[in-house]
Amino acid sequence: MPEVNWLAVIAAAVSSFIVGGLWYSPVMFLKAWQRGAGLTDAQLQGGNPAKIYGGALVLSLIAAAVFAMFLGPKPEVGFATSAGFAAGLCWVAASFGINYLFERKSLTLFLVNGGYHTVQFTVIGLVLGLWK
Repeated sequence: MPEVNWLAVIAAAVSSFIVGGLWYSPVMFLKAWQRGAGLTDAQLQGGNPAKIYGGALVLSLIAAAVFAMFLGPKPEVGFATSAGFAAGLCWVAASFGINYLFERKSLTLFLVNGGYHTVQFTVIGLVLGLWK
């Protein structure tokens, strides 16, 4: 198993979780995402917050841990950040794009969700690269 700095992984996951909170907030893209996803205010209020936010944090931890393994020990910040950007844009967002084409989902939803994951992995890479 590759050497992983678990404190850096936790910091990267929490950082991406915070970015997600801002990204999907009324300050940024909540309404565009909500329209694209076809969710009403009532549906958003009806979810189980512990399950949703707890699950999102666990999945962020998994993503950050596996990305740290991919980058290897002590990656250079420029490499880690650009690899994060490339992973978010070219693996995650592109994969969403394929699904969204077949599911007939809107370009707006693709841009909001794909944009978040591009920023998410860029932030994960940045944190992992900065943490020495």
